[in-house]
Amino acid sequence: DVQLVESGGGLVQPGGSLRLSCTASGFTFSSYAMSWVRQAPGLEREGVAALLIDESTMYADSVKGRFTISKDNVGTVYLTMDSLRPEDTAMYYCAATPRWRVTRAQSLTATNYDFWGQGTQVTVS
Repeated sequence: DVQLVESGGGLVQPGGSLRLSCTASGFTFSSYAMSWVRQAPGLEREGVAALLIDESTMYADSVKGRFTISKDNVGTVYLTMDSLRPEDTAMYYCAATPRWRVTRAQSLTATNYDFWGQGTQVTVS
């Protein structure tokens, strides 16, 4: 079974940094597109970063230049978040989907992702 387990969330002051981790198992890591999606109370899910199998990346305009998505070779995806702002407060989810499901242009659309973790809360205050 596909499993995605997020960690690394917490409370941080504005201007601070956090690194989220997503440990993936149950699928061929190198054949899946990966994404970080966030959802704040009362708002729609927002794809903030995506990592495609060719290792190209996509970022939402709201986080460009502040967030970085990366991965290792053994099944962990990271989201490094710098210069955090109160509006970054949200539940952050790791998501995965087979590579054929998304093009680069579609990679920040949350509905294109088939597998989801339970989320980790990030609070900037």
